[in-house]
Amino acid sequence: MTPAAPSALITNDIVILGLIAGTLGVVFWTSTRPGWQKFYNVVPALLLCYLLPGVYNTVGLIDGANTSLYNPVASRVLLPAALVLLTLSIDMKAILRLGPKLLAMYAAASISVMIGAVAAFLAMRVVFPEAMGGDTWRGMTALAGSWIGGGANMMAMAEIFEVDPTTFGQFAVVDVGVGYAWMAVLIFLAGRAQAIDTRSGADTSAIDDLKQRMAAFKAEHGRIPSLADLMMIVGIAIGTVGLAHAIAGPLAAWFDANVSWAEQVSMHEPFVWIVVLCTAIGLGLSFTRARNLEGAGASTVGTLFLYFLIAAIGMQMDILDLFDRPLLFLLGIVWIAIHIVLLWMVGKLLHVPFFYFTIGSMSNIGGPASAPVVASAFHPSLAPVGALLGTLGYATGTGAAYLLGLILQELAT
Repeated sequence: MTPAAPSALITNDIVILGLIAGTLGVVFWTSTRPGWQKFYNVVPALLLCYLLPGVYNTVGLIDGANTSLYNPVASRVLLPAALVLLTLSIDMKAILRLGPKLLAMYAAASISVMIGAVAAFLAMRVVFPEAMGGDTWRGMTALAGSWIGGGANMMAMAEIFEVDPTTFGQFAVVDVGVGYAWMAVLIFLAGRAQAIDTRSGADTSAIDDLKQRMAAFKAEHGRIPSLADLMMIVGIAIGTVGLAHAIAGPLAAWFDANVSWAEQVSMHEPFVWIVVLCTAIGLGLSFTRARNLEGAGASTVGTLFLYFLIAAIGMQMDILDLFDRPLLFLLGIVWIAIHIVLLWMVGKLLHVPFFYFTIGSMSNIGGPASAPVVASAFHPSLAPVGALLGTLGYATGTGAAYLLGLILQELAT
């Protein structure tokens, strides 16, 4: 993404961290004040946590594209640490009781993204043929890597299909602008999920049971955390992240050198292994006594990490860049609208709760960074579901996007 301004007012990362932390503090402090309740009933606190940093970036107060807070701090440390803590408290049996419909919605989301890309390309070529020439199809392939998998898949597609850096940057803006706008809509609607499910008549008993089991577990093991508790929580989280980083590099290199299909499923990317390892280790710990740390607030600390992550994502947004090629932005809107309609139709056919629709979509469009955040907007105990499905996208995103790229290439010729 291009920087928000030639020279930002604040360039010191420590000062920027203080600004972001202060902003989050103000948001959550005001969200607890009686006079602000009406405002936050309309605009969720979570939404402000990434919109306000985006405003800072747009007006030139900070330069989110050239700060290390997102990479490596937020994406390489806080995200995997959050995954450890959120999966540590998971109730796998309860999640499995959510049933095959959840996986069906995930698969339908991936397929609808692919169908949406083809349909949007054909429709836009008829209405705005000048916008769909050149390398546009290549940029769409890279964006599909992100919208089915994640950033690693997007980069893989950019390399495979030799996407021009300028085109890649423009589609990165579409990714952020359209993808996170849809995320904002889902966060907003999460607070109205009960009314949506009541109106549709969806069976939410499995989700309610998961929430109740997590609440009962927390009530049974809940306690005021001691310094030892907090040290253990942070030690397990950050220690696991360090271990994952130590293993991920050599493991990715081995797969890259010895497995011919490694690139097709992003196994040559260390970050993929970091996410997989942290999720797997956290999941493994959920079957041990370490899960009792949930009573001391393990998932709360994990959620705190996620809020810093979403603020770091938001501060990379530059609203003005969206208007450099507005037709690409329109392309993204048409594309994601088709995805939404198709997925909604599948959800109606399967008669699933709104949460299934939401997490199916966001685990593809947002990936493991965003899916747990949106899931936690429904209930903190549901965040691990988003983490697991979001991670699954890393395994499927490259292959699906590659197939889509071949289709778009054929249509473009």
